[in-house]
Amino acid sequence: MGRDLESIVQEAAGGLAAGRSSAVVGVLAEGRTEIRGAGPGAPDGDTVFEIGSVTKVFTALALARQVVAGTAGLDEPVRDLLPAGTAMPAREGREVSLRHLAQHTSGLPRLPKGATWQMIREFPNGNRDPYARYGDATILAGLADTRLRSLPGARFRYSNLGAGLLGLALATRAGTDYATLVTEDVCEPLGMTRTSLGEPVIQGHTRRGRPTPPWNMAALAGAGGLRSTAADLLTFLQAQIECREEAIGLSRRTEHRVNPLQAVQLGWMETLLHPKIGGGRRVWHNGRTGGFASYVGFDPERRIGVVVLSSTARSVDGTAATLFRTLAS
Repeated sequence: MGRDLESIVQEAAGGLAAGRSSAVVGVLAEGRTEIRGAGPGAPDGDTVFEIGSVTKVFTALALARQVVAGTAGLDEPVRDLLPAGTAMPAREGREVSLRHLAQHTSGLPRLPKGATWQMIREFPNGNRDPYARYGDATILAGLADTRLRSLPGARFRYSNLGAGLLGLALATRAGTDYATLVTEDVCEPLGMTRTSLGEPVIQGHTRRGRPTPPWNMAALAGAGGLRSTAADLLTFLQAQIECREEAIGLSRRTEHRVNPLQAVQLGWMETLLHPKIGGGRRVWHNGRTGGFASYVGFDPERRIGVVVLSSTARSVDGTAATLFRTLAS
């Protein structure tokens, strides 16, 4: 890496903030961390953003922790964790397991029954909280009318419904709610003090730059409800890179191969990169809500981690990719 780490991170944050709103960029490289923010509100490493689907890796780690503790099994049917009488769909006699939910191989649709049309119709007209109506009872009742699109375990089909159902099922088994589950099973053990379902402390904006209220993911919180900071997320990445805990190791070595270059672990996506764009292996997840965009990823061999948070709902993946290339050069 020919340039100093501080200038690389500051340039990335400033570039993101220009033309959108506030942004924070954090990197883990050369055995140290660097965080810089830019934009209105002087954001920094402790500024809380919605992280959207990055939440899924927290939910998956909560699953791994329960598996290691012996209170859940990767191949345990989801119906065993849900309230009695819940009609969990199956296909050709094959049931959906916890592993399937964490790896998006359950066959469940991307969204709850009836949600696709509702969200398309209402979101542009002012409904800035499209998941709020989907409480526990609504989600569980809707499963009776939900058809699996493929055999459980057969193929990768990204599903917010599946990831949210995993969080709900794990919390039900633990006798608590999702917020408590993720705090006790993931955040507290790792020393992450600012990650929760609490409100973001910075204003979110739509893709066009209009202020928009926070999202309430309700029963699907395990799919995208968490808020966090760059500092907390770098702590999370450090734990992933070191991989000293049994639960983290389990979440990383449990994979479903999507194609020769892509796999899904428990929660994480994994991509093998062509040498022309730096090569190596990248483990990552991104996220987007009505007012925020996020990216969290790492290269386990090079021990490089990248966090990008924006208070505008436009993808930050390009900035993350550029950072990885710069840090690896």
